[in-house]
This record gives sequence, structure tokens and C-alpha cells, in this order.
Amino acid sequence: MSDVLTKAGMGIAEGLPLNASEGGIEELRGDVQRLMDMEAVRQLKHAYFRCIDTANFAELATLFHEDVSVDFVGGTYEWKLEGRDEYLESIQKSFTSQAVGHHNGHHPEIQMLSETEATGIWYLTDNMWILNGNFFTTGTAIYWDRYVKLDGRWVIKDTKYRRIYEINRKLEENPPFASHYLGTHGTPAESAA
Repeated sequence: MSDVLTKAGMGIAEGLPLNASEGGIEELRGDVQRLMDMEAVRQLKHAYFRCIDTANFAELATLFHEDVSVDFVGGTYEWKLEGRDEYLESIQKSFTSQAVGHHNGHHPEIQMLSETEATGIWYLTDNMWILNGNFFTTGTAIYWDRYVKLDGRWVIKDTKYRRIYEINRKLEENPPFASHYLGTHGTPAESAA
């Protein structure tokens, strides 16, 4: 992989063409199935962002292939993990009762490579507060993923991101959150250390 965030630099190949077939009903069914698969991939990635921000680790586990590869590079960190269990153990330490997360993935570019493989590029906007450290991170990143369809369900096989920008700062005081979902549902901070 190159450091340049282009499709070629990210190793994203051209997918199947997005043209309606000229064949009969079976070809049309294949076209419709491809569109439904693209929607399933979109829903998969949106579920990922929802699950991390709500510390829904049980559902999050169902979104990943057991051999998932994770490679996230930010301005102050590099996070390389292999396997669903290692990823889940690590993410549980971040989304604690002393954290507030806000992650939005948008502008999807989904390429269907076959009936059982796809890629996706997403633009991330995020904010993360670590309350027991009076620390705040905000920024954007480009995600690129590889998805596989197993037993009729799409899962994330590989996921990577690189930051476009990242701002980290120590806070004088934490924001006065009127609601703090992870305060109740996040991993207890004392077991997250």
C-alpha cells in the first residue's frame, strides 16, 4: 500500500460495472441482487459506527470476520490488530464509562468485486472525549474496507484508515454533557486500564 490515498494507493480495484444487463429476467435478478448487496454493505458499515459509539460489543462482534485485519493510523497512534477477538478486546478498552464517542461514516464508494466480495471507501468524521483524562480528539479519516459474504451475510474482512487531519488537546474541564450513554453502558473504567 502506498501512502497516497487514491484508489490505486489503497489497493482498491475496479468493481463490477454498474450497468443494467441486456439479458433476461435472471440477469435482471443478478443486477438487483448486486444493488441489494451494496445496500447490505452500507448498512453493515453504519452498524459498525453505531455499535462502537454505543459500546454494543455483542452486535459489533457479528459484523467482523473472525480473521479480520485492522490497520488504523492516526496522528499520534498506529493500531494494527489481527482477528476479531483481539480487535474486540482492544475496542472495549477505548469505549469505557469515561468516554464519549461520535463517529460518522459517510460518502461511501462501494465496489462489488463478485457475488461474495466487495470493497468500500468511507469518509470518517469523529470526536472522542476521554473524561478521566480531560482529553479530546477530533478529525477526519479515510477508511477502506474489504467485505466478504458468508452464509448470506456480509462481514468486514479487512479495515484500514489514515487520518486526513487530527487535533488532540487537553481540556481544562470536561464538557457538561446532559446525556452520557457510555457512562451507563460503556466498559467500566476501572476494568479498562
